[in-house]
This record gives sequence, structure tokens and C-alpha cells, in this order.
Amino acid sequence: MTKLSVNINKIATLRNSRGGDAPNLVQFAKDVQNFGAEGVTIHPRPDERHIRYQDVYDLKPVVHTEYNIEGNPIDSFVDIVLKVKPTQVTLVPDAVDALTSNAGWDTIVHRDFLIDVIKEFHRNDIRTSIFVDPELKQIEGAKVTGADRIELYTEAFAHQYGSGNKAAIKPYTDCAVLANSIGLGINAGHDLSLDNIKYFKDNMPGLLEVSIGHALISESLYLGIENVINMYLHRLK
Repeated sequence: MTKLSVNINKIATLRNSRGGDAPNLVQFAKDVQNFGAEGVTIHPRPDERHIRYQDVYDLKPVVHTEYNIEGNPIDSFVDIVLKVKPTQVTLVPDAVDALTSNAGWDTIVHRDFLIDVIKEFHRNDIRTSIFVDPELKQIEGAKVTGADRIELYTEAFAHQYGSGNKAAIKPYTDCAVLANSIGLGINAGHDLSLDNIKYFKDNMPGLLEVSIGHALISESLYLGIENVINMYLHRLK
């Protein structure tokens, strides 16, 4: 079964907009797990515009499912991950000023760098995933780095599917088949929603985990967070 990890960055953004502690990020993490989410994802950035570095520590004791920390492995990010030791770290090549993740790694160009970083995480028993575009050569490159999993960047699929082009799933399916054949676990995320998640999952053999934040939180404004989580779980089953 595909696990649902809820990205709670948007809750931190809402909290930060007023400078207080409402909504409370730690309580929200507890609640989404109680409602059925099988993981919590955060993506701290150097400017702390949503997730603050202190949040990374505060969440550790309450995430009893899978704790997934995403980010660009700059020194400050690597340090905090090694201290907190989440279930999984997802490496994302974000520029410092990126509004949101907008590209996967070139696993060939950055092979040596990724190998070194992943070895350090593995020495600390942290599962490692690499954020990649749906290209076969990047999947092969990810295998060489020693990563445990890939996270497929799904914005292109979501955009094309929303325009009626269901064939946009093909490169993702091809990548999943390759990843399965070479022993790479498969995660996915970015712009997945209630509208497209079932079709995506049904065409992705071996999909282990999806990380969903912006769409899930937006949908919850109308439908309620507990209801929306259960709607995702139903589609993923």
C-alpha cells in the first residue's frame, strides 16, 4: 500500500503570518497522524519562511509514524538532520530563493557530491531519497549514488493531467518500472491532489509513498482536514 505523508509547511506559513503560535504546528502534526496520515513531511529552508529550524526538533518527539525531512543538503541542513535523525531525508536541489521545489537533481553531474552526502546519512541509519525528474538516466544515476529511494517530481504530470492529457503518466510509469528493476524505492510528490492521485497511483507500480502538502491543506479549507486525509487514504488503497 502507498503511504500518505502530509507536508505541513503551509501550516507553518499560516502560523508565521501572525507571529504567534496559532495554528500550533506540533498539535497539527499529532492530529494528522491521529486522522490516519502515515507520515509527516517538512521542508525547512535557510530563511525559515515556513518551517523554522526549531520546529525540526520540536516535531521529533511527536511524529510516531514516518518523519521525512526535505531540503538542499547545505551544511546547516545536514547538521540538523544528523542531530534529529528522522526516518527519511529527501535531498532537494533548491536554490536559496526558490519559492518551491522546481526541479530534480542531475544525478550524473552531482554524482560524487550525492554519494558523499548519502554515505554520511547512511552512517547514521537515515533512509535517503533523491528528488528527481522523470527521466530514465536520472533514475540510473540515482542508483549509483547509493540512495535508497527516489522521489519523482510530479508537477509536469499534474499540469498535463489537469489539461486532460492522461498520457503524461507514461514517463513516470517507465521510471517506476526501471526503479523497481534496479532496487530503488519510489516516492512521489508535488502538485498531487484529490483529483489526480488515484490515477497516478494506479499507474505507478511499486509506489511506496506520496508527500502532499499544498493541495491537501487547500482542499481541507473546504472539506476539513480529517475528511481530506481519509479521502486520500481511500484513493491510495
